[in-house]
Amino acid sequence: MDKGKFRRTFFFLFIATFIIVIFITVRTPMMFRPIPKPVVAPNTCPFQISEQTITPLNNTKHLLVSAYVDQRVKGFDIRIIGIFRRDSIQPLYCLFCCAGHLSTTTPTTISEHSDNFGFPFVTTDVMCQIPENCSATHVSLLTQPDRVMVFNQTWLPIKNQKTERSEEEKLQFDFTVCVSNLFGDYNNVLQTAQSLEMYRLLGVDRVVIYKTSCGPDLDRLLQSYSQEGFVELVPWPIDQHLNPSRGWLFSNHGGDLHYFGQLTTLNECIYRSMERSRYVLLNDIDEIITPYQHSSLKPLMDMLQQQQPNTGVFLIENHVFPKKHFEPSGRFHLPQWSGVPGVNILEHIYREDPDRNIYHPYKMIIQPRMVEQTSVHEVLKSFGGKYKVPQDVCRIIHVRVPLRGALTREQLNEDKRLWDFGEKLIPNVDKGLRRAGLLSSEGQS
Repeated sequence: MDKGKFRRTFFFLFIATFIIVIFITVRTPMMFRPIPKPVVAPNTCPFQISEQTITPLNNTKHLLVSAYVDQRVKGFDIRIIGIFRRDSIQPLYCLFCCAGHLSTTTPTTISEHSDNFGFPFVTTDVMCQIPENCSATHVSLLTQPDRVMVFNQTWLPIKNQKTERSEEEKLQFDFTVCVSNLFGDYNNVLQTAQSLEMYRLLGVDRVVIYKTSCGPDLDRLLQSYSQEGFVELVPWPIDQHLNPSRGWLFSNHGGDLHYFGQLTTLNECIYRSMERSRYVLLNDIDEIITPYQHSSLKPLMDMLQQQQPNTGVFLIENHVFPKKHFEPSGRFHLPQWSGVPGVNILEHIYREDPDRNIYHPYKMIIQPRMVEQTSVHEVLKSFGGKYKVPQDVCRIIHVRVPLRGALTREQLNEDKRLWDFGEKLIPNVDKGLRRAGLLSSEGQS
């Protein structure tokens, strides 16, 4: 073979080989690519930490609220408070961030609160253990026991972590008031300011209010008290996740959840206050738990605790002061409050006797470390006794529309207990309204 023919043959073989290699590579790339490594769980904690008060749980219809250390029930370390759809509850597994690395998963026990009033969603506790050798800082819930697919999980910070301080040092407050669920356009500014200042005079250190919405003037007032540090405003955007009911019974009012999640916020407030407050008062924003034989709450509770040493729940009877009946002298019809929206509680001194033939509600003063679950008018699970406080010792002053509307003023009881605080209450209310820009420096609203 001559050199020219050899070169042509070699050239054609080279071109043919090159074309075949290109063809195989382009048409069947997977045949020559390396086999991917199997997906494994990450060894470090993801950083998608929830900063919201309500967090949807992935792959479920449920909502998570907060996580707390709670070792009062044997076999458990963590309590996660949530709002679960009752017909969709499934097994769940806790996964912990252990100071930078992931734990193994642990099974949970899911406890629906017994009061749901027929609504599809219910306050729920999820309980689980922390694995050994895990200094847990955050927790997440999984629907499967493996931890492979945790890349998009949202983590809740674990609150109420144990410290070396003594019990007395940890308790920052003596008394905390928990007010659940402001919603709609509620704008009762004057009564709210009076209630807050009454609680301050009675020895309350902190008022926690869960707020979905309220009127513009009341919002200004609450923001002012929040900046001062007396009120702790907790955002509660439950209407962005569910269709919350404005009533308490599903058969009458419909919706997904009782009273904008009132039961959930009351329980959340108990755990929020557990490591910082000796007592917690559970009541509405227009209710004032008032001692009648003591100048403030502390001597009242010192006496009750001495008389009832193993009691963790003190039930206080509700008494309505109808706002349609006014004190006739007009002594407290003050001109500086004439333009402030809301009810002036000092003008309403006539008290209904409760109808003992029907259910009559109570509200509560509790020791939070002795309560596990609560409803509105009674606790559901606790670790101590309960005691109904006699009405001549303490009662709720509740200025509102009458419950027994047929009663005339002459059939009501005259009760001027609030007037005992008037000398201090009035200038304090003026100061609070003025600080919020709702009262001029000259005293006119």
